[in-house]
Amino acid sequence: MFLKNVTILRDQIPSFKQYPFSIPVIFKLKKLSFKQSVTFFVGENGSGKSTLIEAIAAQIGFNKAGGSTQNRFEEEHTVSTLHNYLRLSWLPKVTNGFFLRAETFYQFASYLDQLQRENPDDIFASYGGISLHEQSHGESFLSLFKNRFGKKGIYLLDEPEAALSPARQLALLKIIHDLEKEGQSQFIIATHSPILLGYPNAEIFNFDDGEIKKINYEDTDHYQITKYFLENREGLLHHLFREEEEEGGVN
Repeated sequence: MFLKNVTILRDQIPSFKQYPFSIPVIFKLKKLSFKQSVTFFVGENGSGKSTLIEAIAAQIGFNKAGGSTQNRFEEEHTVSTLHNYLRLSWLPKVTNGFFLRAETFYQFASYLDQLQRENPDDIFASYGGISLHEQSHGESFLSLFKNRFGKKGIYLLDEPEAALSPARQLALLKIIHDLEKEGQSQFIIATHSPILLGYPNAEIFNFDDGEIKKINYEDTDHYQITKYFLENREGLLHHLFREEEEEGGVN
């Protein structure tokens, strides 16, 4: 493991009334410690998990819109200043790795195309040998995971399941396992996927309820709702649709 602690420099924050410091989990957070090589952030959209993982990536030196320390393309969405108020504790410090941001992956792929046009080197060699735009969305994600990820690195993934089928999510778990089993790679992943969350011995932090708390896999909403749906699909859907009809005044 490399990254041990993330500490918020609260005494330097100008105002907790402003975004992103007004987000409840950020407002209350003092220090977050990592005990496992694979850590998951879970919570509803807007709970702060993507904001925190982006800030960690930026403080490491990765591009806030996605990529590594060498990638420098801009994305208008990346407006948070949280990274300026984080202190990262390392043992040892590493800067090798990658920040995957699903919602800006198209822009990242376009950035690589531009580099390939401007540079005589084979930029695509680290991404499967061809442009990510010439692969399906899911194929391009797996090409990145298989070819760009390597040993002794820290990998921050923000909703990697966005382009992955269940089978390809399992393929990602195998890639994570192969890189993590030698103790030379660390993963911090924000996800909604009950498949990814099932990775053995991972640490899961729940961002709901206004503060960050550890949670067991079986206690997450992602697991419980999925399990209940699979075991009670017909009854659950019947009840759900009947409620909608009653609320809409449908006879």
